[in-house]
Amino acid sequence: MSDQLKRINKYLSEVGYCSRREADKLIDAGRVTINGEIPEMGTKIAPSDDVHVDGKLITNTKKEFVYLAFNKPVGIVCTTDTRVEKDNIIDFINYPKRIFPIGRLDKPSEGLILLTDDGDIVNKILRASNNHEKEYIVTVDKPISQTFINRMAGGIYLEDLGKTTKKCKVKKINSNTFSIILTQGLNRQIRRMCEYLTYEVQTLKRIRIMNISLDMPIGTYRELSAQEFKDLNKLLEDSTKTFESKRQR
Repeated sequence: MSDQLKRINKYLSEVGYCSRREADKLIDAGRVTINGEIPEMGTKIAPSDDVHVDGKLITNTKKEFVYLAFNKPVGIVCTTDTRVEKDNIIDFINYPKRIFPIGRLDKPSEGLILLTDDGDIVNKILRASNNHEKEYIVTVDKPISQTFINRMAGGIYLEDLGKTTKKCKVKKINSNTFSIILTQGLNRQIRRMCEYLTYEVQTLKRIRIMNISLDMPIGTYRELSAQEFKDLNKLLEDSTKTFESKRQR
């Protein structure tokens, strides 16, 4: 039974009523009751308890968010502006709820992209400082040399941005194909890195984002599993702590 008990401020936050800080203020002001009684700060409640704020019964009003993994085909544009792009990702998936892609994948590229209606997780995943891994399989127009692998892995200077790409993991698969794991998301990054070394990308497929792997047919989507979502949140939690630690130095 003790496993089911939770602090009143945490409960109010989890059901989507307010933040824990705001809940503490409500409790301190005597505006919260548990089974008709005004609780002390830190009081724990059971699932069977009735919680009221200003006399109104609080139920679980927290929105159930959608988290999808989609295998994007070549030619589909990662935009929510359905007025501009005919071949946009939103119309293609035609999901019954309003969702939006987390980041983007170029029109000529294919593979894994995540979609959701949870703005909080979008911000966490897109935060560049978090160094989240994204893995790709790339074919180019001529045989790959060891120099190419080494230079790609060590970082390429992109003149228009005035910066060198972060070091990354690059592995040759066969004569014209390699895998690359990036921890940043510059616009057309892989294509531009290859162009700098006089290689032209023929195909580009994203096969992994953090702990989520591409495992569905092209043009189809699936919901994230409970374990995937749990692992994803753990990675986001750890990377956010790392980001905050660096910022405090």
